[in-house]
Amino acid sequence: MKEVVQANRMIDAALASGRNALLEDDAKKLIAGFGIPVVDEHRVSSADEAVRAAYDLGFPVVLKAMGATLTHKTEKGLVRVGLAGEADVREAAATLTALAGDALEFLLVEPQIMGKREFVAGIFRDPQFGPVVMFGLGGVFTEALDDVVFRLSPLNPFDMDQMLESIASKQLLGKFRGDAPADRTALLSVLKGLSDIAERLPLVREIDINPLIVTPEGGIVAVDALVVVGETLKTSYPRPKVDPRALGAVFYPDSVAFVGASSTLGKWGHMLLTNTLGGNFQGSIHLVNPRGGTITGRRVYRSVAEIEGEVDLAVVTIPASQVMGLIPQFRQKGIKSMLLITSGFGETGPKGLALERELVKEASRAGIIVLGPNTMGICNPHRGFFCSGAHVHPMPGSTALVCQSGNMGTQLLAFATQQDIGIRAFSGSGNEAMVTIEDYMEAFEIDALTSTVVLYLESVKDGRRFFESATRVSTKKPVVVLNGGRTRAGGKAASSHTGAMASDAKVMRAALKQAGVIQVEQPMELLDLSAVFSSLPLPKGNRVAIMTLGGGWGVVTADLCMDNGLVVPDLSSEIIQRLDTLLPDYWSRANPVDLVGENDPNIPSVAIEELLKWDGCDAVIHLGIHGKRIFVEKMVDSISQVDPDYSRQSLEVIRDALIQAETDYINHVIQLTQTYGKPIFGVSLLTDEKSRTLYRVDGCKYQGVFFPSPERAVKAMAGMYQYADWLSAH
Repeated sequence: MKEVVQANRMIDAALASGRNALLEDDAKKLIAGFGIPVVDEHRVSSADEAVRAAYDLGFPVVLKAMGATLTHKTEKGLVRVGLAGEADVREAAATLTALAGDALEFLLVEPQIMGKREFVAGIFRDPQFGPVVMFGLGGVFTEALDDVVFRLSPLNPFDMDQMLESIASKQLLGKFRGDAPADRTALLSVLKGLSDIAERLPLVREIDINPLIVTPEGGIVAVDALVVVGETLKTSYPRPKVDPRALGAVFYPDSVAFVGASSTLGKWGHMLLTNTLGGNFQGSIHLVNPRGGTITGRRVYRSVAEIEGEVDLAVVTIPASQVMGLIPQFRQKGIKSMLLITSGFGETGPKGLALERELVKEASRAGIIVLGPNTMGICNPHRGFFCSGAHVHPMPGSTALVCQSGNMGTQLLAFATQQDIGIRAFSGSGNEAMVTIEDYMEAFEIDALTSTVVLYLESVKDGRRFFESATRVSTKKPVVVLNGGRTRAGGKAASSHTGAMASDAKVMRAALKQAGVIQVEQPMELLDLSAVFSSLPLPKGNRVAIMTLGGGWGVVTADLCMDNGLVVPDLSSEIIQRLDTLLPDYWSRANPVDLVGENDPNIPSVAIEELLKWDGCDAVIHLGIHGKRIFVEKMVDSISQVDPDYSRQSLEVIRDALIQAETDYINHVIQLTQTYGKPIFGVSLLTDEKSRTLYRVDGCKYQGVFFPSPERAVKAMAGMYQYADWLSAH
């Protein structure tokens, strides 16, 4: 508590004098109070005092000119280094005094700290995510190489350890050119101290420690520090939380009113209606349009007031200017949920944003939940409710999908349907005027049917709330994110390297990683990971055994594993001996295991089980065994056309036998997954319209997973390992 009181006194004094930054020696006193090692130094006002201080500290020394307006001292020649004796100190003092002029307040004398390795550390306050801690390569290379990592405060031991491990130049933390390894405990103390400052001193806006020098003995010393103080502006628009159970109920309507129903092909009022009807929704459907009449053979009500009975959900497609008038009608009718498809709100500019906020205000007063506006709709396969612009009907499953892009949602739902990937529920979140991604996360947290959360994000409305909810959800079920946008608009004026090195995208990526979220770069990876998380056990480590029918594919897959943080271990002598009994003398005897094109269908089945028995691997990737039926089908067609010695019937017997062998192999792989509890990733030799990502066997907990390329299989395994590793530490 003492260090907080002393720090606040220095901050108050700086602000009272009109300064937004502490003087350098005060900055070092502040961080030293929180366990960060700093260089010893003396404040002096004359050359004589500087000389006495130099003798006390020991030569060589550094001399700096200090003053509230003296910024960028090195660039202005206001720092002198390597002063080896009294004469050097007197000359430097005279020069600095002359250069600084009336701006000089005092001189600062420090011992010159020697070290080949320099790092940077600091904090800043992000308007969305709050306090952020930074660590990376320092000195003159900080901005040039951009080798820095970020984590949100407060930091736990796992976060701090990961920060040290995540920089590209982490080898500099070990032994280096005869110097001892950096004191890891001291470095962790620096990160812990910065995190404590961020949490306990809200008026500290930024800290920049650069350089943080590693001495030849491995010691850690901060030789320069900047502390920026003042209030921090927040850019997020406050939104009240939506009850997660009430949000979940929106996806289970018994009665739906389509307000703005249309008979015109291509209009939203027709697309959503026909999709819902085509999906065999079992609840009541009511159509509303002031013109009345009939649409799809159903009566059209002129207003919601005419509808007999209760309405759980109103799907609204009328123009934006008319939506506000619906609120009193919905309140009177007792409608508690609105799926607002209509565009023309916040996405159009200030006028639309004002209308959007007023709508939310009135809807909140009426107790109405608003999804959207400007959304492509929702679906819940478990209810047979498909009310979206994408006329596809995925099977019920455990993957919850939310997209901040209608096109992305359409693509992912179509792929899930094609590949038999089950969907728990889908929402195109639109403008998120009321229901935000943070609300969805809290609903997923308590939903028993959701086992995997998949998100396409372009922004978050409340970064800190999203981070906290994502962290909680990740401890229970995996979260997979494709981040296609930024967390906040515009640039950020920075008065230190720490702030300048940050960006919206970097902070967002750091927050996701820290929360245990698996980040992907391509849309298809979202559902690839949802497929494996819902179908396979988590790996216990990152060691991969590879089995292939072709050597080149195995080499490529091994390289991909190494590129994605996975290990391809050498085979043990025991596993080699067991495989020797199956394979010809010229097999590779190495991992990857090349089956050298053997056609005996029993060999892959036996070999993959031998690999799964091996305690030296945590997962198996097998390539080229699945998908041979496509080649055989083409071969049968060719032979039947050109070789009369073979009847079509006899060739089809061969084809059917191979198809059965492939089916048996898939079932065998699924059973092995259940027996050994290790994930198995298949890569198909070739795919066609009959190929799927997932294959099921009745009564089995797990499923067979087959990808069309090694890249997708490896990235799926890497994502599973990343999540398992994070989960083990939390």
